[in-house]
Amino acid sequence: MPTPSKDHPQTHDATAQRAFVGLGANLGDATATVRAAAADLAGLPNTRLIKLSALVASAPIDARGPDFVNAVAEIRTTLSPLALLRAVQHIEDQYGRARPFRNAPRTLDLDLLLYGDLRMHTPDLTLPHPRLHQRRFVLQPLAELDPDFEIPGLGLIGTWLERVADQPVTQLAQQPPRNPPG
Repeated sequence: MPTPSKDHPQTHDATAQRAFVGLGANLGDATATVRAAAADLAGLPNTRLIKLSALVASAPIDARGPDFVNAVAEIRTTLSPLALLRAVQHIEDQYGRARPFRNAPRTLDLDLLLYGDLRMHTPDLTLPHPRLHQRRFVLQPLAELDPDFEIPGLGLIGTWLERVADQPVTQLAQQPPRNPPG
């Protein structure tokens, strides 16, 4: 797991919001891409990575292609929701994300899932993410980060996780932490 960023002390500001970003990939070395993208999240301005969930594998939903590698990152940020959305889309672009058709295979998919207890719906962003409660590959990692989490407007995460228990998700083996350069 990437170490939390200490480069941005302003994220200790009382105005910093707790947010969750879903990470997924199913093209190329998806595991390495998800881990690298988590490190990129940690490097965003005014943002600190709190924790990255375990990685899980799941089959694509409503699509074909290789299995996805997914995780959820908990961050603290003073970026606005739309600024954070633009920042994660920029990270996707750096990994060659293309959108040729709905649910196409992805080099990287970053979804802003939750931003504090904010509920919003604009043409660019809906919070909470409109399908997070329907996807075990999101709920399981999110529940790992906060088992008692209450999804704004939807209720306790455990209730929703029970409803998608039939969706196959496999936790991937964790890589041992790397020793810091000495």
